Amino acid sequence: MDATYTTRPGETWDQIACRVYGSEGYTGWLMQANFPLLDIFVFDAGTVLNTPPLPAQSSASGLPAWRSA
Repeated sequence: MDATYTTRPGETWDQIACRVYGSEGYTGWLMQANFPLLDIFVFDAGTVLNTPPLPAQSSASGLPAWRSA
């Protein structure tokens, strides 16, 4: 079962990824899990986001997989 996160006013995708996953590098992962909300850049209070667990082999380096080897 995936967890959720309820936004605070003024938060952005990267801030939420940092708060939930510990790094802005997971912003893409968070956005993929919440595809219908991609048109939001700055959140109002109370938007509920899905926050699935990270995949086992993930990297928060911010580099694409082909560059992290």
